[in-house]
Amino acid sequence: MLRGLIALFVFQGIGESIVYFGHLPIPGSIIGMILLFLTLKTRGRNIPIALEKTSHLMIRYLYLFLIPACAGCFFLTQSNFNEWIFIAFSIFTSTLLTIILGALLMNYMLARYKKKPEVHPQ
Repeated sequence: MLRGLIALFVFQGIGESIVYFGHLPIPGSIIGMILLFLTLKTRGRNIPIALEKTSHLMIRYLYLFLIPACAGCFFLTQSNFNEWIFIAFSIFTSTLLTIILGALLMNYMLARYKKKPEVHPQ
């Protein structure tokens, strides 16, 4: 699992470096995960076992990684109360767009799956 964790940190570090030197408005972790995805796709092989185990463990406890961000929202009310309407609007809009795009993607994937020819073992 240490190899998987190191791989995740290396790609996050590369992403953070790209953001820092490129002055991009995108979080470095997002760029790092995109680079990791592209690297795994170009390899053409299965995901390495160490990376797979580490990823599954981190996803299992993902809610613990989100607690600090949620706790920070409570302190936002005291300092920026006037901006709550914009925050609520952006949360509502992004949630609605996520649901709509998720449904469209699911319909596309289901239609693609139904067109796929079935393979019968002989």
